[in-house]
Amino acid sequence: MRRMRNIIEIDEDLCNGCGECVLSCAEGAIRLVDGKARLMSEKYCDGLGACLGDCPTGALKIIQREADDFDDEAVAKHIKPEAPGPQHACPGSQVRRFTPATPVATRDESASALTHWPVQIRLVPLTAPFLQGADVLVSADCVPVSYANFHRDFLAGKVVLVGCPKFDDVDLYVQRFTDMFTASDIRSVTVVVMQVLCCQGLPMIVQEGMRASGKHMPIEKIVITLQGEILRRETLAA
Repeated sequence: MRRMRNIIEIDEDLCNGCGECVLSCAEGAIRLVDGKARLMSEKYCDGLGACLGDCPTGALKIIQREADDFDDEAVAKHIKPEAPGPQHACPGSQVRRFTPATPVATRDESASALTHWPVQIRLVPLTAPFLQGADVLVSADCVPVSYANFHRDFLAGKVVLVGCPKFDDVDLYVQRFTDMFTASDIRSVTVVVMQVLCCQGLPMIVQEGMRASGKHMPIEKIVITLQGEILRRETLAA
């Protein structure tokens, strides 16, 4: 049903594609499309304006016009997790972006370099704003346990995606990387794995996703020993 109500309006000329409004909209009403914020559907916007204060250019405003009613049931279906699994949303998987504890240039070994959430390959939205123009670190989930200076040496300045090619769905991983590379202007990928055999599939998954997307970017592979030392570095794509 259509009626007069408050709803978001986006000035595409002012929008710089930063994605802050995407992160602040709990209903998932806004997405980045071709580098601009777009309202995905009128029924997803509650008109409360939670996204307004996060826009650095003033591209967003609440107006009153005729629009479809807000539909909370449609929103619940819209924001459900993309990966197979229980059909309920976990609050801990909500997309967040934040500033590291200390600047990269002055970072000590104890400071966190993490800039976003979530980090699991299965949970990161394919069009997450923090992927745009990013240098991506794809890490086997055992690496941070083994390598003591993971944040300082690998994560600083990068967007991290974590997973395990042994226990997770390889075909799902390939498709997710294909879609991520297609949707986001990722600049480079560093893949960090353990020296164990089961880890070696992760770089191949990333390469297959890149080939399927038709994109090309530098890919580096770093192998870590079980004692937490760098065994070797390889350039997989220049």
